[in-house]
Amino acid sequence: MLSRAFRAAKLEVPLYEEVEHDTKATGQAVLVVIGTSLAAGIGALTEGSWLGLIIGAVVGLISWAVWAYLNYLLGAKVFREPQTEANWGQLARAMGFASAPRFLMILGLIPVPALRALIFVAATIWMWVAMVIAVRQALDYKSTWRAVGVTSLGWLANIIVMVVVQIVLIEPIRGLVS
Repeated sequence: MLSRAFRAAKLEVPLYEEVEHDTKATGQAVLVVIGTSLAAGIGALTEGSWLGLIIGAVVGLISWAVWAYLNYLLGAKVFREPQTEANWGQLARAMGFASAPRFLMILGLIPVPALRALIFVAATIWMWVAMVIAVRQALDYKSTWRAVGVTSLGWLANIIVMVVVQIVLIEPIRGLVS
């Protein structure tokens, strides 16, 4: 699994094809998403609390599943190409491994705010590039630009969903704990 996560972070196209077709890799993809969510949460501990770490891991997992589903709907149904054949699991596995660059966010523990911000931005951009590759491969696109569009639209829709989750679920939990 770690080898696959490293290959995903190196943006190796064959890795995304490999995990797309390996149904046994779904659990590994979930572990990568949980691990990267925890790394991001640990990296943000200087600005938050342990509750934020736990919530971050849960929200990271939900966000991955929602983003994969939205990309599946948009990419396999709305903006499909003639050769597109995919299911949610294939896309979710590829996108799970594409989150591997987020492991760098653990470096957010470095007590220099500007450096922490730079690390978070770089890891986020790197992850988005990996997501574009994952979507392109899982949906069998010939056009990288189509994958860019689908991934961007899915990301924007996911932000809306996550804002609702924040308002409806996260804030009430924080209120109970405070």
